[in-house]
Amino acid sequence: MLALAALLAPALPAVAAPAVAAPASLPAVQGTSRLQGPFELRSRVYPGVVRRYWVYVPAGYDPARPPNLLLFQDGQRAINPDGSLRIPAVLDDLIGRGAIPPTLGVFVTPGHRAAHYPAGLGLDNPDHRVAEYDALSDDYARLTLTELLPAVARRWRVAADPRRRAIGGTSSGAIAAWTVAWRHPEAFGNVISFIGSYTSIGLRLGADGRPLAYGGDVYPGLIRKSPIRPLRVFLQDGRNDLDNAHGNWFLANQQMLKALQWANAQADAAGRGGPRYDVDHVWTEGGHSDADGGAVLPDVLRWLWRVQPAGR
Repeated sequence: MLALAALLAPALPAVAAPAVAAPASLPAVQGTSRLQGPFELRSRVYPGVVRRYWVYVPAGYDPARPPNLLLFQDGQRAINPDGSLRIPAVLDDLIGRGAIPPTLGVFVTPGHRAAHYPAGLGLDNPDHRVAEYDALSDDYARLTLTELLPAVARRWRVAADPRRRAIGGTSSGAIAAWTVAWRHPEAFGNVISFIGSYTSIGLRLGADGRPLAYGGDVYPGLIRKSPIRPLRVFLQDGRNDLDNAHGNWFLANQQMLKALQWANAQADAAGRGGPRYDVDHVWTEGGHSDADGGAVLPDVLRWLWRVQPAGR
């Protein structure tokens, strides 16, 4: 049985941010941005599983001046030009207007059990999504930090400072992003969470009814009882989000916000030094859809990097 104490451990094993040095001969990007890919990535963390990823290279990319990093889950939907998020277009607009610093985007799908990623899968969910995104283990963070980002770094350089690195997603992609940053704030200092699935999707029960693995509904308690991480977090959810056997999504997101705020207030009241959660949110009227997150995404990106000069 998975020990809840392991999730509460204040000293989580750190996975160092990967080396991001790029070959000196790698050319700068002049003129317009580029969306490169898809590339396939096979995993040692998840044997027999393959995924795709795309890389958005901003206009004016210069390896001598590494840009910020935005890593977004469910990449097949994040880059869809006809979808709600359209993140490459959002980055083009914000960077072009100087509203945010130059940012390299990485958009990665969940894994699929196959030798090659199915060409016909389209915008549908790969079959290994729940096992990766809704688990509270360090496995998905290990894949991200020791496999995906080093693969990207072989061609493109990004900032190493976690304050200049954001990870995000929607639904189960949001809780996956949160888990990576929660466990590794030395790698990511910013989290974008839209309609986050902080519910019991990952809960597995044994034959005797005892938990074998916990779901994301335990996160509010973990936040309240764990040291504060140096994280900037934006939460969005809709009042008409899902309510099913896994939980109530809107209530779960409110619990996350309250836990983050409570942790800050308790640390202030006790006069403790150290970091505080920098948290903001918006509650909308929508359901379980990317639409409201897509509508606020430009403002969220400006908020995340509001203290960083756009020219950096």
